[in-house]
Amino acid sequence: MPPPPAPAPDGTSITPTARQVWTRTRGIALALVVLLVAAVVIAAVRSGEKHGSLDPRSTGQYGSHAVAQLLAERGVSTRVVTTTAQARAATGPDTTLLVAAPGLLTPHQQDQIQAATTDSRGRTVLVAPGAASVERLAPGVTATTAPSTEKALAPDCSLPAARTAGTADTGGGHRYDTTLSDADSCYPSDGAATLLRLPAATGDGDTVIIGAPDILLNDRLDQQGNASLALQLLGTRPHLVWYLPSLSDEAAATDAQNDRSFFDLIPKGWLWGTLQLFIAAALAALWRARRLGPLVPERLPVAIRASETVEGRARLYRKANARDRAATALRISTRTRLAPLIGVPVSQAHSPETFLPALTRRLPTPGQDPHTLLFGPPPTTDAALIALADHLDALEREVRNS
Repeated sequence: MPPPPAPAPDGTSITPTARQVWTRTRGIALALVVLLVAAVVIAAVRSGEKHGSLDPRSTGQYGSHAVAQLLAERGVSTRVVTTTAQARAATGPDTTLLVAAPGLLTPHQQDQIQAATTDSRGRTVLVAPGAASVERLAPGVTATTAPSTEKALAPDCSLPAARTAGTADTGGGHRYDTTLSDADSCYPSDGAATLLRLPAATGDGDTVIIGAPDILLNDRLDQQGNASLALQLLGTRPHLVWYLPSLSDEAAATDAQNDRSFFDLIPKGWLWGTLQLFIAAALAALWRARRLGPLVPERLPVAIRASETVEGRARLYRKANARDRAATALRISTRTRLAPLIGVPVSQAHSPETFLPALTRRLPTPGQDPHTLLFGPPPTTDAALIALADHLDALEREVRNS
């Protein structure tokens, strides 16, 4: 066990007290508490804002209860499923399968959904699939990476549902291109469709791709022709199966274990939060590293003689070959001591224009050029440095004795 720290010569312990430790660290602790509270508040606000997004059971602004209620009044039943197996089992000629978040499905899940809907003779509605998911769920279709800037768009196609609805909020999301000649490309933006209808190769089934979810949201349903378009797209069959992907799906968990890395499993919010904590820690380190204001003298445990300090600094100068710094220190000290003797203010002792004329008047015939001696270049050798020190001492003695 190490011995306790030795007390200072006057009996005062140099070990910091609990009050001193708290005084030094309370700024960092307060910053961490504020950051933690802000993170919790932001997470709570955002989680409440997006709760029930595209959920037909949610009455919030991002929910879809209103469209489900309108469909029920027209005899269309709505059932929510959360697993790939339930979605596959529900496909059929009298069913519309709506996939609310195709991008959340793993590639294996997307392949299963595509295989189940190909020959089902029902309708499949994909809500805002991205470039990766649309290639698997709707072969022959590609998504444009840049989203469209306009939300309300004109149909500009021959699809009866689009022509009846008129202008609708299908923009503001993805845009799509297809190589299929019999596809209906509606609501174009910058030359690409924001709504596609792809008829099946056989039977009466089809796939509808919507670039943005606005026409299904509670707070947007009464805008433009959103309600008409949503009811016509989702009400062609008596049964509507609303697929909300979930993390509890065994198919997603199995596929994630095989194809996804550790960083893929971390939510993006945690990654951004970690980055913010790192930046805050770096700023706190910079804040604590800087000394703001004058230095605070600290009582040393032992007394150190001035000669030891001078010798230690001299050894450091010698080890670093810092003859320029040593010469500058010698000259500054000499000028500071000579200034009161020759009638020059100490504040002007380092100005050659003021200091040298006063020194010349005090010593009309100095032994060495005072400008070179007091303001000249640094010595290049140790011998020259020693000679400079000797000359400065001689000059100071001469001034004092004159």
